Amino acid sequence: MEIIIGLGVVALIAFYLISQYNKLIRLNIGVDEAFAQIEVQLKRRADLIPNLVETVKGYASHEREAFERVTEARAKSNSATGVHDVAAADNMLTSALRQLFAVAEAYPDLKASANFIQLQEELSTTENKVAFARQFYNDSVRTLNTAVKTIPSSFFAPLAKVGEREFYEVDDPTTRNAPKVSF
Repeated sequence: MEIIIGLGVVALIAFYLISQYNKLIRLNIGVDEAFAQIEVQLKRRADLIPNLVETVKGYASHEREAFERVTEARAKSNSATGVHDVAAADNMLTSALRQLFAVAEAYPDLKASANFIQLQEELSTTENKVAFARQFYNDSVRTLNTAVKTIPSSFFAPLAKVGEREFYEVDDPTTRNAPKVSF
């Protein structure tokens, strides 16, 4: 009887250890997935930008600086890796888009263009998805970081090779909001 109780206790301990390890692995994978969703939405936004730029160029061909900034920011956004670099590139692109929309304000025919309106709506939808993806990522990071820092999960974090992750932060307060695209 003592052997059965002993084996039962060992089995419970083993089950507990495995469940804690698996919990940390699941949380870590969840953070990776959440960051991938940010990148998906930023890629979608980057794919919309050339169409938007070409539409605005047709009306405002002399506004070269705005187009160059958007193009440069898009290139940096596409090549960024890691949370900090992606966030910085995202901030730069958002700022460049603000400038592009400021240029568009000066052209009433452009603001009335069906193509521009459609692109504007798609970009607005994408900005909402980017904001949601950022929030989901930060929620996932918070959950993982809490597990990594609290007992009993903190004992298993080194075994699972899971550590704290950095939050997706917007450094420039002027880029904390999606660009205003209403005309």
